[in-house]
Parts: sequence; C-alpha cells; structure tokens
Amino acid sequence: MGMTLEKLWHEYIYSECSQINSEEEKGLIRKVAKLHEKANTLLNEKQKSATDEYVDALYDVQALYAKKAFFKGCEFALSFLLEIKNLNY
Repeated sequence: MGMTLEKLWHEYIYSECSQINSEEEKGLIRKVAKLHEKANTLLNEKQKSATDEYVDALYDVQALYAKKAFFKGCEFALSFLLEIKNLNY
C-alpha cells in the first residue's frame, strides 16, 4: 500500500494541494514575498544565503509533515472503515 500512497501523493495530491486558488492563499503569498523582499534589503549576501538555506530547510520539514499527515490520515480512514464494516456483522 505504501507504493500506492506514494504514487497518489506525488501524482495527484501534492500537485493539487500546491495550487494557489483562494484569495487567502494569494494574500499570504503576497505577504511572504513582501517580507522576503524587506529582509533581503536588510541582509548582506552571506546573510541572505544563510537565511535562504534556513527557509528551504523549513519548507522541507513542512512538506515532510504534510506528507506524513496525509499517509496517517489514509491509514486512519482505512482502519476506521474496516472497523465499521466489522461492527455491522
């Protein structure tokens, strides 16, 4: 089942969830862009590089947690459905 979840995550869920559709999402993206621009004006090149690496690592951690939550949610849904099926007999 792990391979199926991996395929679902990479080929559908991740691409669907990464789309920016709502005004709330667009507003947050604009806010992030403005804050990034502001920070870049205050930092030298070495500081910018270190900050960018830090932010990239945070994105990696967040993506890992999102994937883990998706997998755990699928596992929960399946176990819940199986439990309900067993209760009906």
